[in-house]
Amino acid sequence: MASERSDPRINAARYRVEGEAPPENAPRDTRTAAEMRAWARTAIDVAVARGDFDDLPLAGKPLPGLAGDTVDPDWWIRGLIEREGLTGLAPPALSLRTEHAEFDDTLDRLGSEAAVRAHVDDYNARIVEARRQLTGGPPVVTPTRDVDDEVLRWHERRRARRAAAAAEAAAAPPPPSWRERRALRRELRRRREESRVEPPEPPAPSG
Repeated sequence: MASERSDPRINAARYRVEGEAPPENAPRDTRTAAEMRAWARTAIDVAVARGDFDDLPLAGKPLPGLAGDTVDPDWWIRGLIEREGLTGLAPPALSLRTEHAEFDDTLDRLGSEAAVRAHVDDYNARIVEARRQLTGGPPVVTPTRDVDDEVLRWHERRRARRAAAAAEAAAAPPPPSWRERRALRRELRRRREESRVEPPEPPAPSG
């Protein structure tokens, strides 16, 4: 038992498993930076030869969250949640950012001004609570929303949708009148009767 306690390699392994700090005489990696780079290049070359990097989902494409002028610092967490379809696991900074991006669509599904006001009030309260960082996680940078402004924009979008629906209905051809429907039924009936008439037999050949 004493020999195990004095073995620096065993102490280092125990630290990785149990979290115990290794003693000062624990073995250290003495490779130089050049040797580490050479080892990394060799490992990459071996992985390429095995085909580990073939047919990757984002091969030749920019990484989501790292393209464009703005960089999402939580792109990898967001990607994991989207890929795995996880719900209820995102920290407030991410879930609120997603709500912010889909805010108009969420409000448009509500049917009354009172429901819109209640939703905006709840959204703002959750942002203020998340900014206190009581549960940890990345900082919350999502802005709050002005209730009156959001209600006004909700009414404007609602009127625009109704106007678009009315214009589409006006552009559609009017439904047939009862006279036209009756004439259509008669024509269909006549065609069905004609299709049931058997063709006349060919005349018998003359003797």
